[in-house]
Amino acid sequence: MRDLTKTKFDSLRNKFTGKDVLVAFSGGVDSTVLASIVSEAAKRTILLLISSPTVPETELDNARAVAKELELDLVVKDFDWLTEGNLKNNETNRCFKCKELLADMWIDTARELGLDIVVEGTTASETTGHRPGLQALKESGVQSPFLDVEMTKSEIREYARERGISVAEKPSMACLATRFPYGVEINLERLAMVERVERAVVEIFGIKCVRARYHGNLVRVEVAENELERIFDVNKMKHLETLARDVGFTYVTLDLRGYRTGAMDEGLASSEPI
Repeated sequence: MRDLTKTKFDSLRNKFTGKDVLVAFSGGVDSTVLASIVSEAAKRTILLLISSPTVPETELDNARAVAKELELDLVVKDFDWLTEGNLKNNETNRCFKCKELLADMWIDTARELGLDIVVEGTTASETTGHRPGLQALKESGVQSPFLDVEMTKSEIREYARERGISVAEKPSMACLATRFPYGVEINLERLAMVERVERAVVEIFGIKCVRARYHGNLVRVEVAENELERIFDVNKMKHLETLARDVGFTYVTLDLRGYRTGAMDEGLASSEPI
């Protein structure tokens, strides 16, 4: 590990020495590494996992397994995303509202458990583009330690590799609400449709990073650029097309640009209010 990166991690540990800390936990590499670092210095570390219709069940199962790997206490709380704050209307400030509600849940849980601070794992690699949720976190009082020390995603993955953490190479995962164009109502049926297509792409093609973007009767599949060539198997494509029809889509298309974060934000005016 480079000296500068080591200095950043040492600085993080100092922040948590002797504290009782709640970690907003998803089981992804960022929150997992953050939890690992916190637990090395804090007096008490509790992980909080939010169960929501916008989080695939496979992700929840993975998070529970990673918490066991870390040997840390895990609290799971339900968040009925579809009934809260008109989130299902999917307005352009959806992510801001969602993070406000989540931050309130995190802070309330920390208070109930007698913990000092709440931390979450946004990195310095995730500050560009349309990020209303980040603004909500800044206003909430929840701490983002990786941002404080300018810790990047690559440095976090390096840390995870060196310590043999199982999710070191796990692709980033955003909530399923990001699969829908703004203004399109989100409901359980539509969430299940995109989740099933994504799971099928993983199972049929062995793809690790995939997004199924909802466009009415059409689903637009994005996969990581370095995995695109794995899609071009005619028999497997037919299998995916049949499955997509079975779950309710009429058309399946492959986005030739591949996966990129914020694909549903493309075309938003730079002056779009949060």
